[in-house]
Amino acid sequence: MTGDARKISAKLKKLGDKKRAAILQRFFKTGPGEYGEGDVFLGIKVGDLRKVAREFSEISGTDIRQLLRSRIHDERLVALLILVRQFQRGDESKKRQIYELYLRHTRFVNNWDLVDLSAPRIVGGYVADKSRKPLYQLAKSKSLWERRIAILATSYLIKENDFEDALKIATVLLSDSEDLIHKAVGWMLREVGKRDQKEEETFLRRHYKTMPRTMLRYAIERFPESKRQRYLTGKI
Repeated sequence: MTGDARKISAKLKKLGDKKRAAILQRFFKTGPGEYGEGDVFLGIKVGDLRKVAREFSEISGTDIRQLLRSRIHDERLVALLILVRQFQRGDESKKRQIYELYLRHTRFVNNWDLVDLSAPRIVGGYVADKSRKPLYQLAKSKSLWERRIAILATSYLIKENDFEDALKIATVLLSDSEDLIHKAVGWMLREVGKRDQKEEETFLRRHYKTMPRTMLRYAIERFPESKRQRYLTGKI
């Protein structure tokens, strides 16, 4: 690494906590055959990573790319947090640059927290007033993380009371084999329901009997217990 990327890397190593790192490596499933296989954690709290991102918020794209390609999870997350900050403050040209950089580096956005803390603002924020076609391309990807990026990006749209693409992408992902996608889709359906329960229930009544159980449980988490049980027992 060079320049600011090297400074950030050195600072993060000083902030590391070996005991916390060991816990995080288990929590984020970094063992052989698990979804985060081989990921390396320093054990830094997200709040402290955000402080580092604020301190180095103006670093160059070259430094960000170096951090994004790091084998260390904390360095990749700092890079993404910096990109989110730069995206939010950037003009249209800067936003496009960051969005395109992000999509070129999705193979490094390869754990669920990395996706969840970056995709809504960068991908969702960029396509909000543009074509949503890229979301569907991501949703059909062979990459678990690109599929999660697709559905998490819709959280930005949902907050704008724009539900159409969230529900369409949820439909695309109904038969997905990955539990992390089931949870993400159920979460986004629940977010739709917070704003328009009728929209969510229209979707659920069409699909609840065949959708993955975890997805359904996440989607109906806020429902009254009696209604939850009717969905779970197929008596709606």
